[in-house]
Amino acid sequence: MKRILIAGSLLFAARSFAQTPPLPVVSPEVHSDTRVTFRFRAPNAKEVALSLEGALRDQSMQRDAQGLWSVTTEPLAPDFYGYSFVADGVHLIDPSNSLMKPNILSTQSQVHVPGPAALPWETADVPHGEIHHHFYKSRIVGDQRDFYVYTPPGYDPRAKQTYPVLYLLHGFSDDASGWTAVGRANVILDNLITQGKAKPMLVVMPLGYGAPEILSLGFGAFHNADLRNRNFAKFRETLLTEVLPEVQASYAVAKDRDSRAIAGLSMGGAESLLTGLNSLSQFAWIGAFSSGGLPEEFETDFPALDSHTDRQLHLLWIACGTEDRLIDSNRKFRAWLAAKGVRHADIETPGAHTWMVWRRNLAAFTSLLFR
Repeated sequence: MKRILIAGSLLFAARSFAQTPPLPVVSPEVHSDTRVTFRFRAPNAKEVALSLEGALRDQSMQRDAQGLWSVTTEPLAPDFYGYSFVADGVHLIDPSNSLMKPNILSTQSQVHVPGPAALPWETADVPHGEIHHHFYKSRIVGDQRDFYVYTPPGYDPRAKQTYPVLYLLHGFSDDASGWTAVGRANVILDNLITQGKAKPMLVVMPLGYGAPEILSLGFGAFHNADLRNRNFAKFRETLLTEVLPEVQASYAVAKDRDSRAIAGLSMGGAESLLTGLNSLSQFAWIGAFSSGGLPEEFETDFPALDSHTDRQLHLLWIACGTEDRLIDSNRKFRAWLAAKGVRHADIETPGAHTWMVWRRNLAAFTSLLFR
């Protein structure tokens, strides 16, 4: 009986040892030289690659004997990067990383490669503003939706001071949290305001879909002209008749057009142009970052633009990365504006259709506002 008990104990111990879970995977690991190692445990996968925001192509990962895949990048410029693992053709988040890049169609993980405090998106020891989250029922679209409001450091709704407002629009597949959760707009404004590089302002970040069903068609949705136009038109209506009045009723904001700006990225860039340039009684400052979704029949979308537009605009700022697939359409639009006699800022920077470009766009654009 004693031998049986000893044998059973040994067998239980062996099984327990065999079932001991593997050590946690460390991923991502940012090295002192700004290289980053990514790791992903997938013992049954045949092929795994790293898809990294801003990279020209996916990077193959190597498998060890325990089924742990890994790859180390070249040194990366300090910033926040979205990434995913592509395991046998399927895009997956990093299960070892809690930092996420939210997106309606393609959620990714994020890695922060730290940089000097001088970078506007790095959290610094400065006074911080606040982010307020609002919900409402849209009578125009018929759904429940939200918007965010950034108030600058020192904002006091009881004081007599009023603030200018930037309406900041996200891109296709993002939601209303995109500019704070990924774009770090609040951090950028905190730093620039403290340094005296930007005027204290409110930033309103609404949901950018006038026709939410556009998301069901994915990134090919803008080939559907009727749906695209309805999405843009209904968004403009929700912004001007629902969000803007609510902001003016709830916050200490200046209500003149000279104190109101609109800007956005990608789809939001097109919305900022369509809304701003067709509502010059409302906006005197307009910015478009890598705008996309506009057809090239510009006369149809901007019928009233001419050289007299300059008298109403303080700034029309149009930016795009030189490696962005949308650079040609942005250049065509700028050339059309020039032919119409509409002055504007032509901004081209290195980079593709990425948040690394748009964070820099936001820092540069907001530094020019309300001067």
